[in-house]
Amino acid sequence: MLTDRAKEILNGTEQKMQEAVLFLEEDLKTYRVGKASPSIFNGVTVNYYGTPTPLSQVASISTPDAKTLAIQPWERSLIATIEKAIIDANLGFTPQNNGEVIRCTVPALTEDRRKELVKKAKAAGENAKVVVRNARRDAMDLLKKAQKNEGMSEDTEKEGEAEVQKTTDKYVKNVDDLVAAKEKEILTV
Repeated sequence: MLTDRAKEILNGTEQKMQEAVLFLEEDLKTYRVGKASPSIFNGVTVNYYGTPTPLSQVASISTPDAKTLAIQPWERSLIATIEKAIIDANLGFTPQNNGEVIRCTVPALTEDRRKELVKKAKAAGENAKVVVRNARRDAMDLLKKAQKNEGMSEDTEKEGEAEVQKTTDKYVKNVDDLVAAKEKEILTV
């Protein structure tokens, strides 16, 4: 039977692991894989009256079709600034505007670019696994300290370590699944 302290350690560890997986999910959404997605612009900031502001806060971003992104600025005076921000973000788009709306056509990915994106996705997955394993190591250390200094029984410590390992395995599998799904999406022509 796990004590309250052991449960507290496990919950904190699982939360850290969950955050690592959520961060990876959000990161993988920003990869341009030949389909138009507003999340491609998540990292783009626009100089809005001297303040770096996320693009999504100064314009609405929509996908009129599978290969086109339309950006409708709240203020017409921002069109040139938004175009410059998109070019500076080096996303591989050439923005075009008609005075009201900026359109970006998503080009098809080359084979080299696909391989590059797969490598990047795998690296992001490895980083997420490192965070998960670090959370595991920290939890194991906390359980050992609790057993040594706080009077936790050795059985409770061993049971806690087994639970931490189970949780670690679950989140490492989640990371692997996310990366595999993204890899499949990237390589699908």
